[in-house]
Amino acid sequence: MKTGIANVPLHGGHCPPWLFEKMKQLGALIVEVIVMEYGPAEVLKRLSDPVWFQAFGSVLGFDWHSSGLTTVVCGALKEGLQNLQGELGLFFAGGKGKASRKTPTEIAEAGEKYGLSNDLAGLQRTSRLVAKVDSAAVQDGYELYHHFFIFDSSGNWAVVQQGMNGSTRYARRYHWLSETVQSFVIDPHQAVCGFPEQNVLNLVYLDNEATRKASVELCREKPELVLKVMKSASLNAPGPKQEPSVQQQLNLFSNEPFHGSLNEPALQPGGLSPSPRQMTMPASHPIPSVRYLDKILYRLYEKPPENYEKLLETPGVGPSTLRALAMVAEVTHGAKPSFHDPVRYTFAHGGKDGYPFPVQRQDLTHSLQVLRTAITKAKIGEMEKLEALRKLGKQEEWLYSS
Repeated sequence: MKTGIANVPLHGGHCPPWLFEKMKQLGALIVEVIVMEYGPAEVLKRLSDPVWFQAFGSVLGFDWHSSGLTTVVCGALKEGLQNLQGELGLFFAGGKGKASRKTPTEIAEAGEKYGLSNDLAGLQRTSRLVAKVDSAAVQDGYELYHHFFIFDSSGNWAVVQQGMNGSTRYARRYHWLSETVQSFVIDPHQAVCGFPEQNVLNLVYLDNEATRKASVELCREKPELVLKVMKSASLNAPGPKQEPSVQQQLNLFSNEPFHGSLNEPALQPGGLSPSPRQMTMPASHPIPSVRYLDKILYRLYEKPPENYEKLLETPGVGPSTLRALAMVAEVTHGAKPSFHDPVRYTFAHGGKDGYPFPVQRQDLTHSLQVLRTAITKAKIGEMEKLEALRKLGKQEEWLYSS
C-alpha cells in the first residue's frame, strides 16, 4: 500500500529541549494507554507500522518532514519509559550512532535488572542479524546509523532502524516485527519506507533464492576458483576503451549445462564450431576488491556456513563479500539476481521549522493532562475518560472509512 509520494530529507538543527521533554511525557502516556488497553505486544505492532509511527511522531509534535523524526521519537520513548519498563513489560535498547552498538549489552542489562526469562542470547542475535540484513544484504546506498530494538517480557520484538544516503542526504527507514518474520533472509521486513531507488541489490528478496543457495555453495569451493572468476571480471569489466562483454569459464563447479543470462553461441561462417558464449557484466555490479575477498573467502572455506543466514552472521562478511558471491553465482550457476527495492511506503511530511505550522505548546500540554488524568483514574477503576478516548477513536475510524 502506498500512502503518497514524498522524500524524507535530512534537516539541520536539534530538537528544542522543551519539545523533547513534552515528547517524552506524551509518548510515555500514549504507550501506557496502549499497554493498559491491548497489552505490550500491541505497542510492538504499532511501532512496526510505518504509517502509525509517522502519525505518532506528528502527534508528539515533531517534524513530519524530517528524517530526525525516527531518531527523536525513539529516543523520547526510551527516556520517557525508562523507569516504567518493568511495570509495562516493555523494554528498549539501542538508538542513534554509538547508542546502536550498545544494543546487545542493554538487552542483557534489562534481563538481569528485571529477571526476565526470555532467550536473551537469541534476542541479541536477532538484533545483530537484523542490522546485518539492512546494512549488507539490502544494498540500496543507505548506510545504517540508527538501530532501535524493542521487546516484551514474552520475547516478542520489533526493530526500527534508519539509513542515510550520504550523496542525496535522504533517509530510509526499516521496520521489523517478530510476528511476521518467517525467515531473516526471505522478505523479512514488516515495511521499508523512503524514496524508491534503481538497481538495489536486495539479496533477501523472495526471487533471489537461487542466488542465496549458489552463494552458500560457493563458500565450499576452493577460493582460488572463485577468485579466478572475480579476477577475470575485474580485468575485463566494461570500460570506455573495452568491449562490453567478456568470455567466462562457466563449468568451474558443476558439470551441469549453464542456463544463465548469456548470449547464445553464434555459428561461425561455413557452419564451423560455435564461438564461446559471452556474458555482459551489468553496470549495477560494482566489482569488489579481490585482495580483500581472498582473506574472507579462505575463512568461509575453512568453516562453510550451513545456509545464507549463517553466511550473513559470519564476521567479516559485508556488502562486498555478498555482492562478489552474487556476481560469481551468476557467472557459474546462472543465478541471475533480481534487483528489487523493498520500499513499499512513501510519505508526505512537514517540519520543525514551522511548516506547515509551528508546534502548539498549549495543545501538547492539554493532551498530556487529559491522558494523565485518564490513566490515573483507570488505575483506581474509573474508566470513564479511557472509555471516552476509545469511543473517540472508533468515531474517527468510522469517519475515515466512510
